[in-house]
Amino acid sequence: MEQSLILFTALLLVAEVLGTIGGFGSSMLVMPLAGWFLPFDQALGLTALFHVFSNAAKMLLFRTGVSWRLLGWLGIPAVIGVLIGARLTVRFDENHLAFFMGTVLVSLGTIMLLAPRITLNDKPGTAMAGGAVSGLLAGLAGTGGAIRGLTLAAFGLEKTAFVATSAWIDMGVDLGRTVVYSAQGFVTHQIIGYLPIMAITSVVGSYLGKLALARIEQQAFRIIVLSLVVLMGAITIWQAR
Repeated sequence: MEQSLILFTALLLVAEVLGTIGGFGSSMLVMPLAGWFLPFDQALGLTALFHVFSNAAKMLLFRTGVSWRLLGWLGIPAVIGVLIGARLTVRFDENHLAFFMGTVLVSLGTIMLLAPRITLNDKPGTAMAGGAVSGLLAGLAGTGGAIRGLTLAAFGLEKTAFVATSAWIDMGVDLGRTVVYSAQGFVTHQIIGYLPIMAITSVVGSYLGKLALARIEQQAFRIIVLSLVVLMGAITIWQAR
């Protein structure tokens, strides 16, 4: 048990560093990882709670550059979507949902990597639709950050602004689903016991990710973001077999 906890903590740290670099949070890594150690419903609860700490750390570390315009366009639909998705969790087969989501992520990420001139429309409607879909998926399957990342990428934000804006949106999403998951019994006493580990790991991982991000060129940053989207989509498909 102790070895499993050490391994899980190390994997959480790596996920947080990569999620910070990617700009859309570590949920695309944390949810699959949590699924290796916990039942699906508890993995949902742990992922949501971990990301409350993760987002708080990023909001402190990336205090400048938030796009308040996008925060409204994307954030409000995302919070509404996650509340709906979290309530509907028990009604859907998680394997089918995960396979569908993974396929979408791999397809979109690959297209945008191979054809960099193809981007989503940078209009309010795009932001609102992307927010609603990312929130719904976050509530249903535990992760929607990559969809939000693809949506934010359409608006050409500077990398620190990208991370900061994403963190503010994600905080609303994760607070919302944590409340719903707790009411549905997904946040158990065992998960509550992991709070100190989650808090420390999120802060350290976000800080290390910020240091790495400062050394990455903007063009390379976009490639990293999209590559992480494809990677996490592939992992999601593999887990849904």
